[in-house]
Amino acid sequence: MDFSMSKPITLNVGGTLYTTSQKTLTRYPESMLGLMFTGTMTTSVDQQGNYFIDRDGKMFRYILNFLRTSHLDLPVNFQELDLLNREADFFQIQPLLEALQMVKSPVTEIKNNVMLNIIHNSKSHNVGSSTVKIVNVQVFSTSCALLKILSSKFYYVFNGDNVSAGTNLEDQKFISLEWVESNGTRMERHYVMQNWKSLYVSPSHKEIRNLEMFVQQIIKIAVDGGFLLHSIPSVLSDPVILHFTQY
Repeated sequence: MDFSMSKPITLNVGGTLYTTSQKTLTRYPESMLGLMFTGTMTTSVDQQGNYFIDRDGKMFRYILNFLRTSHLDLPVNFQELDLLNREADFFQIQPLLEALQMVKSPVTEIKNNVMLNIIHNSKSHNVGSSTVKIVNVQVFSTSCALLKILSSKFYYVFNGDNVSAGTNLEDQKFISLEWVESNGTRMERHYVMQNWKSLYVSPSHKEIRNLEMFVQQIIKIAVDGGFLLHSIPSVLSDPVILHFTQY
């Protein structure tokens, strides 16, 4: 996209129209809006040619004002701090997330910050004309409660049987998992011979096909358990680092 610094930009955010400038939208270049309006990330338009973002239009008012002034201004007795936090997290505006952490909400009290690291590696094995990848991960977290939740959600399937992948240790410091990455080819006999297991997650009972899907499920389980994700990780990094806030 060819953006002009002086030409007004109209955004359609969830059906609500806002007019602003590229300078405002790119105040924080590493944010999602910064990437969108410097041409790094693709954008969508509505039927009228306005840039379209499928997010909460009401909450975007506070986000846009923060981009304009770098100050967080909220009404007295603001009751939607959780929702605004999620929108700021989506747009990846780190200074706004930090400002929100400083706000004392009458309905939401921040308990603590949680870090989770996923150290991973993989090995490839040739089986006839096919190649099988074995993924090994170790999941560390500053929250034993989060580790306990994660430990209860994953299980192996081996030779047709479900096998628990977790541990019952109360003070567990990490989770270690190893599974065969699905490539769409079933070779159960070879899996049994090599003691290779497939990894699944409950309650959806989906097979974890690769590392990216594993990280996605980790995030889903954590968010469902009351943890707010601060940033979208890259599965290309080792370790994969996730930052949460527990409420």
